[in-house]
Amino acid sequence: MNPILSKLLVDLAKKRIKSKQIIDKPVSKKQIVPLVRNFQVELAHAIKEYIFIIIGVFSAGFGLKGFLLPNHFIDGGATGISLLLNHVAPLNLSFFLILVNLPFLILASKTISIKFAVKSIAAIALLAFVVHFIKYPTITEDKLLISVFGGFFLGLGIGMSMRGGSVIDGTEVLAIYLSRKLSLTIGDILLLINIIIFSVGAYVLSVETALYAILTYLAAAKTVDFVVDGVEEYVGVTIISKSHEAIRLMLTEKLGRACTIFAGKGGFSNDNKTYNQDIVYTVVTRLELAKLQTEIDKIDRNAFIIMGIVKDLKGGMIKKKPLKSH
Repeated sequence: MNPILSKLLVDLAKKRIKSKQIIDKPVSKKQIVPLVRNFQVELAHAIKEYIFIIIGVFSAGFGLKGFLLPNHFIDGGATGISLLLNHVAPLNLSFFLILVNLPFLILASKTISIKFAVKSIAAIALLAFVVHFIKYPTITEDKLLISVFGGFFLGLGIGMSMRGGSVIDGTEVLAIYLSRKLSLTIGDILLLINIIIFSVGAYVLSVETALYAILTYLAAAKTVDFVVDGVEEYVGVTIISKSHEAIRLMLTEKLGRACTIFAGKGGFSNDNKTYNQDIVYTVVTRLELAKLQTEIDKIDRNAFIIMGIVKDLKGGMIKKKPLKSH
């Protein structure tokens, strides 16, 4: 790390420790080290998150000004509402982006966290600035290309902002809040909100524009999924089998995958007695799933396999390790 930055972190750590002490005692190295490490981690994460947000804002701005706005297209969510209002009232889109998202951000500060709301305010304010001042070229006038690529760049922007711990479209916050109050999922609520937006769009603009807006929304939603969850979809696989050791060796030696062994106890058998049995857990990509099932069948056709989508991964050996050549 930069020596000046290191010294600054040490000074901040000393001030934090002394602020908690009644008597001004000398600060030991043992007290400083963990605080300096915490500062380093927080700073590194903050820089990474704001880089994501900045990339997201400029991508969303490109989707709006390079595709949707000059061709009078709309999208779903708070951005769609802002675009609709921009068609009705002769004001700049940047004004509506802030106005429409403001109530959702106030709600976010109460339901999620103040930090999340502040970062989202910063992201939306930056998006409004970009939309108002940055001049993007109009890329195409082909309606299909506008829908697909406008949605792609807008979805990329929303997804990158979410990776940075903020939102540039506040309807997700409303969906989270309502899902806690109603017996509906977040996806259901977002769908209902967007049906209303597209219906108004069909009335104010045209049915054709509303249909293209649905295509834009689908492109954006799928792009957000790719950015947030990753292009490689991971699957967590739990395997219960009497041949657990053979399955473990197959995973580590043949497929090059790490695995975890849980100590389990079977609760059902023909003689109605419990028995000890190790349980194997591993994570593979969707593309590797067929190969894994084939290899398990070779070992134990009666193995009990539980599979579930893994939304996010961190640490450990996620990527496939290189196998030794024989």
